[in-house]
Amino acid sequence: MKNKVIDRVAYNIRYLRNLMGISQEQLADELNITRSRLGAYEEARNEPPLEILIKLSEYFHVAIDALIKGDLRKTDLNGLMKIGKNRILFPILIDNDGNDMIELVPMKASAGYLKGYGDPSYIERLPKMQLPFLPTGKHRAFPIRGDSMPPLNDGSFVIGKYLEKLDEIKPGNTYVVVTKDDGITYKRIMNIHRRKQILELHSDNKKYPPFEVSFSEVLEVWEYVCSLNIGQYKQEELNLESIMNMLRGLKVEIEQIKK
Repeated sequence: MKNKVIDRVAYNIRYLRNLMGISQEQLADELNITRSRLGAYEEARNEPPLEILIKLSEYFHVAIDALIKGDLRKTDLNGLMKIGKNRILFPILIDNDGNDMIELVPMKASAGYLKGYGDPSYIERLPKMQLPFLPTGKHRAFPIRGDSMPPLNDGSFVIGKYLEKLDEIKPGNTYVVVTKDDGITYKRIMNIHRRKQILELHSDNKKYPPFEVSFSEVLEVWEYVCSLNIGQYKQEELNLESIMNMLRGLKVEIEQIKK
């Protein structure tokens, strides 16, 4: 690791340990290492090997990417969600009025989402927007590719609400499913086979066959809330700024209706 990365891991370990209120000795026992060895990691005198990073990730339920790349001290403790076994740190961004902000994953950034979803710095760099009609919870906007889910066209966006547990899935509804192999996929989840530990995903366009995804492959599930269908526009008419302007305009229209 480079020195900056070693320093980042060191203060992240200290931060998480203090956050949990445990001593160096307690954490060292959990990791099955000596206290002096843990102290060397926390003081950036030695770099933790991969097996220790994995143990730290599993113990704190924080992605390795977040341990290595993020400054967890800058995360707002009032904006954290527990989101299952893999991670507990999930920043909820709010504006000056206390409204939840929505990160928008641009089409060009979607390819890097698998590498960045656990990295707070990646999420912080995404464009932000705020819509007034969303229910409580954490939301994110994802780009849609292809024609498998009409009436949404290629290039449209789906705004989804984060689900903490697979048990919250309602068969027959549509979801953005983020998997290790396929990345961002928007489909209708028809069945949850708990004994086989698989999800059965269907396209609304019947020319695409259904397929199955194992629970172990699922990284995130976002329940469909609303969509922005921009497929009728020409590609040259669309850029991130114009999309954000559409969303801001939608907010203004809704506020006028409220009044």
